[in-house]
Amino acid sequence: MAEKAQTEQKLTLEKFEQAYEIVKKVTKPTGLIESEFFSQSCGNKVYLKPENMQVTGAYKIRGAYYKISTLSDADRKKGLITASAGNHAQGVAYAAKAYGVKATIVMPTSTPLIKVNRTKSYGAEVVLYGDVYDDACQYALKLAEEKGYTFIHPFDDLDVATGQSTVAMEILKDLPFVDIILVPVGGGGLATGVSTLAKMLNPNIKVIGVEPAGAACLKASLANDKVTTLPKVDTIADGTAVKTPGTKIFPYLKENLDDIITVEDSELIVAFLDMLENHKMLVENSGLLTVAALKHLEPKGQKVVSILSGGNMDVITFSSVVQHGLIARSRIFTVSVLLPDKPGELQRVAGVIAGENGNIIKLEHNQFVTINRNSAVELVITIEAFGPEHKEQILRVLSEQGYRPIEKKPKAIF
Repeated sequence: MAEKAQTEQKLTLEKFEQAYEIVKKVTKPTGLIESEFFSQSCGNKVYLKPENMQVTGAYKIRGAYYKISTLSDADRKKGLITASAGNHAQGVAYAAKAYGVKATIVMPTSTPLIKVNRTKSYGAEVVLYGDVYDDACQYALKLAEEKGYTFIHPFDDLDVATGQSTVAMEILKDLPFVDIILVPVGGGGLATGVSTLAKMLNPNIKVIGVEPAGAACLKASLANDKVTTLPKVDTIADGTAVKTPGTKIFPYLKENLDDIITVEDSELIVAFLDMLENHKMLVENSGLLTVAALKHLEPKGQKVVSILSGGNMDVITFSSVVQHGLIARSRIFTVSVLLPDKPGELQRVAGVIAGENGNIIKLEHNQFVTINRNSAVELVITIEAFGPEHKEQILRVLSEQGYRPIEKKPKAIF
């Protein structure tokens, strides 16, 4: 109870309302989008909160701007510094520009190029350091101490979390009777703001955090009943690749989150393709955590909001995720067949595939698979299909025609 009383003294409804008014100066409206596709696929009524459409491409502008608004002129003029995998970096850079002050951003070396370039475009100085966020953060703290900069933590800061709570304020204005809010978790700042405000306004709302299975630091911390550091993180959700959740905000997360769901990277890949094809929206992997979590929910028939936390993805990652998504959905597959090295054989096998409405997108002809090439040459075929059933139909007909297809891992197709 003492812990609960302590948290209530620091995060108040008055501060949340104040943040809501301040943050409106720099944010775009991101009204809820009802998703017929995801509603049908998971058995709940699903609404998307598209923070990927925000000014900087992510919700992070909210916490960064509100935090900087609470600083004194003296602290702002010292110059700001932060560490970020990308979205908080852009939020701080944008807010610093709005206030006319200098910002230095330390980003992991693995940060997607689009996030680095956009951060620079807002006038910030970017320093690349370390493999993951935690490495970059330690270096940013070192620079802050050496040069006297004011450090803006991306998540372990109550003012930052208060700014992020404006996401929940908007959700509840749009959908007062929401049953479940799904919120992505990296360090926990967004989850802190959303869950604390939601519980203040309606204790019956369930707020569920969603983490990548390869970086589930909050789940580990809650299981151990203390802030826990993971030995490593391994996930394609770079924006939530955090080893240690926030210490200051942990009591709020412990008190207000109803559950934690973890999702595998393979689920994010499928969710990416679903979002792109059905809603025509580009959402980064971390932003898709809540979409991938929809199928994990029980019971059904609930009004659910999935927060899409950001949409900053570089073209190379985009290409890779689309390709892997097509493979996961059996829309692209590769087979190896053996055929005699005779004129017309290539045309014959192509005709079999075309007869089943398969689309050949790549061929590799290997004449040296055996010593006697007249006996057999290998043909590796990459085929586009409509889905799993169509793929199995093509494989079955190839077998019936005597080609004995062997599935292989597809190589890069674009």
